Amino acid sequence: MAPWTLTMEPGALAATLAIMGVAGYLHTVSGFGLGMIVMGAAGGLGVASVPVLAAVVSLVTLVNSAVALPGKWRGLGAHRIMALAVGIVPSIMVGVWLLSWLDATFTVLLTLLLGALVLSGGISIGLQPRPRHAESRSWTFAASGVLTGLCGGLFGVPGPPVIYHCYRQPLPLETIRLLLILCFAITSGVRTLYVASHGGLTGDVWQLALWSMPVVGGTTWLGRRYPPPCSAGLMRRLAMLTLIGLGAVILLKGVLLLASG
Repeated sequence: MAPWTLTMEPGALAATLAIMGVAGYLHTVSGFGLGMIVMGAAGGLGVASVPVLAAVVSLVTLVNSAVALPGKWRGLGAHRIMALAVGIVPSIMVGVWLLSWLDATFTVLLTLLLGALVLSGGISIGLQPRPRHAESRSWTFAASGVLTGLCGGLFGVPGPPVIYHCYRQPLPLETIRLLLILCFAITSGVRTLYVASHGGLTGDVWQLALWSMPVVGGTTWLGRRYPPPCSAGLMRRLAMLTLIGLGAVILLKGVLLLASG
């Protein structure tokens, strides 16, 4: 199989790595955004197939989490983590199977689903849910984990449901941010193992991942060491507008493909 340096235009590779870097930084300082920004921007550019990008996103998310979490994950609540994992693990397998089927039979629908996911991600960030007076029961974390695993299996992106659910909890924002990063790490780790067991970690996946990992690792370190000199509210608005714009463009692309077909 030809290496990425031969099969991918240098400009497209540079753009993809820039997207990875920005997404890694935003994910570190806000707790969300890496997968949706990468899938939205790189997927919209068409630099690689959705299955390849989803597998790469899972791998680089593990790198991001490995840099962002050490020494900070304690105190997140074993009951929350276990409930999320119970929902995530089985639904990831369904999501990966659905991705394989759609990529082979109905790529336009796959494009529309990706656009809808990215758009809903941006909208959910802008909703600013009001925290509950008491923490939700464990089964609600498991239910949001099911939706997270399904989105993660499809696109390597834990979707808006878990973000919205966690931000509704009466917990410190730093705890929520780290809980989301850990949730994304669980999703990415399980997805990677499942895809690898079915031969899905191809040469294309590894080559793009190896280009991307040091970029994401570096910007994650920058996010920990040099957080942006702006309010959390401004970061949320920036992420919201970015994802809404990307989602709208991808949806338009899917509609045009559907109309031309």
